[in-house]
Amino acid sequence: MASVIASTTPTKPRASNASPDGAGQAVTPGGAADEQALGAGPGTPHTGSLARRMILIAAGWISILLLVGGVALDRTLTSLVTRQFDEQLGYVLTAMIGSAEIGPEGEVYFNRPLGDQRFLEPNSGFYWQISAEGQEDWPSRSLWDRRLEPSEEPAGSEPKHYDSDQFEDEPLRVAERTIRLPGSDTEWRFLVAGSRKELDEQIEEQRSILAWSFAVLGIGLFLIAILQTWYGLSPLRRIRKAIARIRTTGRARVTDPLPLEVQPMVEELNALLAHSEKQAEEARTHAGNLAHALKTPLTVLTNAAHAHSPDLDETVLREASVMRRQVDHHLARARAAGRRATGLARADVMESAEAVERAVGRLYPDVRFDLDGTGRPRVALERQDLDEILGNLIENAAKYGGGSVFVTVDPEPGAELCTIWIEDDGAGISEADRPRIFSRGARLDTEKPGTGLGLAIVRDVVEIYGGAVELDESEDLGGLLVRLKLPRANAP
Repeated sequence: MASVIASTTPTKPRASNASPDGAGQAVTPGGAADEQALGAGPGTPHTGSLARRMILIAAGWISILLLVGGVALDRTLTSLVTRQFDEQLGYVLTAMIGSAEIGPEGEVYFNRPLGDQRFLEPNSGFYWQISAEGQEDWPSRSLWDRRLEPSEEPAGSEPKHYDSDQFEDEPLRVAERTIRLPGSDTEWRFLVAGSRKELDEQIEEQRSILAWSFAVLGIGLFLIAILQTWYGLSPLRRIRKAIARIRTTGRARVTDPLPLEVQPMVEELNALLAHSEKQAEEARTHAGNLAHALKTPLTVLTNAAHAHSPDLDETVLREASVMRRQVDHHLARARAAGRRATGLARADVMESAEAVERAVGRLYPDVRFDLDGTGRPRVALERQDLDEILGNLIENAAKYGGGSVFVTVDPEPGAELCTIWIEDDGAGISEADRPRIFSRGARLDTEKPGTGLGLAIVRDVVEIYGGAVELDESEDLGGLLVRLKLPRANAP
């Protein structure tokens, strides 16, 4: 079967000292110096600064928590100060009720004076008043010519506290209670009022203290977040410096001790460097092997040309054929190595085997082919390389067999590698000859056309992808059994 390997230029391996994209951008909010240090130009794509992102998230949460906490604490303290103020008014209200009695004419009087002198000073900010329906109001001297207006809804037996704006220049906090005194059928409304000026001053003072305290706390937390981000991302800066040393000093690995969280990334980076180094070494080996393989034919041609050999034409054709086979062989290896480097190769084994069987069937119409398999296994190979491998093996089975070729795909679905059996009913290959059949140019049957490079290419390409080729004797057909093992493709 004609070779399906296209003449492509071998993939140039990446240099092992290439720095990862954006490795330095996760260290500082600016990132420009890191980009320049890592060789990243202005057009290098990135998703922004990791440090800036962490700082903004921390600043956002700190602001939200401080705002919510400040509002909650302000309401709590305001409620506490107001309740203390109401308790003071309640004490006076209780004292008024406790000392109030009914006089001979049904009037209210105190059997003892109230102790707070502010009730005797006009407009002092503290007032009391006793009112009843059909009775004249009895105010404190501090009210002077003003009167307190009771609430529209009478208070019950429990004190009622509320704000009042009945004095334009003096907002009040009022405590009110309705009591029926002994010896009287009248419901008396006792009112005690205090100016909110003192209360509001206390609330404003505590709010000012809260604002300054939370501002200092927020700035401190923000600075701690910046310090934590700088310290937490320091391993990334160390990785950046280690990569820079790889580029400048030629070191092959990152060996600096790092935290456990970044160690897996370092291991993957070292694996990538090892992979790139292996790719570069394979490329150098391919180039050296190809140069060595072409050196002898070129020497033969040069000597024949200088000697004006009479069979120069035959020599040129023969040596050119040798060189072409060598070039095809090394191009196949280079192409397989380049495709393997992408890590995205996938191929359907049954689909490839069916296509190869149809192609070989047209070349050998008298050969009976039998294809059997379970499921649709996929392997981590390029479809073109899989076609080349199966094409060589199935064509050899048809060419050297006795007329029957059996292909069994994945007889053990649960195995780690996907196995393909290719059997024929020919004479087979002795156990002693099996190792050298994979050598370049080795041919056991020289009567049939061929170059002797097919099985060598198969072995090299399969090994590049991490598979294996084994030769055995077919129990069913009695000829050669080729056991091809290929790595399975990961689920997409």
